[in-house]
Amino acid sequence: MAEYNPILSAPQGANKKPKRVGRGSSSGLGSTAGKGNKGQQSRSGGKTYVGFEGGQMPLYRRIARKGFSNYPFKKEYVCINVELLEAKFNDGETVDKTTLIEKGFISSKNASLVKILGNGEVTKKLTVVVDKVSESAKAKIEKAGGSVSLVTKAEEK
Repeated sequence: MAEYNPILSAPQGANKKPKRVGRGSSSGLGSTAGKGNKGQQSRSGGKTYVGFEGGQMPLYRRIARKGFSNYPFKKEYVCINVELLEAKFNDGETVDKTTLIEKGFISSKNASLVKILGNGEVTKKLTVVVDKVSESAKAKIEKAGGSVSLVTKAEEK
């Protein structure tokens, strides 16, 4: 056997020929093509859906639906750290939804709710008007000489 060269070829036994099913009786996988005799699994398209119990009423339909889900009412915030505000905004600018859309932080379609988080440092004097601000972010913005105010329902409309 030739010496193994990792650059030129794969190791012996790494590449196997695929089984060619349904190619005559002499192939060893002819006739039923390894699917056995009769039944749903042997048919083409013979699959069932997840949770199928052979015609018995599935568990997810037998169990009663109970309880409350907050999913339709949940609020999702776009979180922005103060280090990003420091990088993209100039001294004395206002940070609100419209300026965040202009700077590319949020898309106009996804302009739902904005929260400022306190990761990083701020040296610029910024006026921040958003939906939520973390305590650490508020402290850092005010320490740099800026101001923080929250958007009310009346201001949104």
